[in-house]
Amino acid sequence: MSDQINPDLSAEAERLLGEMSQRGLEVRLLGGIGIRLALVNRYHEALLRPHDDIDLITTKSDSSGVEDALVELGWEPNKEFNAINGARRLLFYDPVTGHKIDGFVERFEMCHKLPLTDRFDCCLGTLSPADLLLTKLQVIELNSKDRGDCYALLLGFPVVEGSEDRTIDAAWIAELASSDWGLHHTLTLNFQRLREGVGEPPLDAAEQGRILDAIASIEASMDAASKSRSWKMRDRIGERKRWYEEPEEIE
Repeated sequence: MSDQINPDLSAEAERLLGEMSQRGLEVRLLGGIGIRLALVNRYHEALLRPHDDIDLITTKSDSSGVEDALVELGWEPNKEFNAINGARRLLFYDPVTGHKIDGFVERFEMCHKLPLTDRFDCCLGTLSPADLLLTKLQVIELNSKDRGDCYALLLGFPVVEGSEDRTIDAAWIAELASSDWGLHHTLTLNFQRLREGVGEPPLDAAEQGRILDAIASIEASMDAASKSRSWKMRDRIGERKRWYEEPEEIE
């Protein structure tokens, strides 16, 4: 075991996954590095971007072991933050490069809540493509970085109805959206933003078309999914009441 942090965060993330696996700890990557490792050679060169952090999620039962492992592997904990927030969130830093690890414990709660740890068996190493996409699309203010990550996923993985290896499961996205009006509304808004911005990255017409077709397929599944009575009642209120949470800013 080495406590030397690799400044190449993709390589460092793979090192961490290997070490966590050896310890029997359940960890999955998300965020930009998670998307990068999930796509591997499917990542379109025009959408590649630099990274300065690693996002991961673990279970409550493994969180203490993950904390200890990260310290052993050279990462410096934010002791004050972790003492206060460790039941749900953990922060670590590389004292040399300033790179950061942002760790979620048991729950992913940002603008919307997503049951990510329930689906750890879908993929090894990273979250499933559908869950990686959802973690980006649940952001209420989708920036260019987030849009690029979404485009990379929509280009790199086919959209299907049902859980298949290395695909975007439209049925799962529709299931979550049909039980949560707020999430459904944010996804709808962000799909429109993705359509409007599809010409920003240097993609050819065929690639843009594939992205638009993928969005249409997911939206069709969302539209076809039956909605609960509470969903329909919340729909009547619409944007008159805030439908998302304001995530805390973490430096």
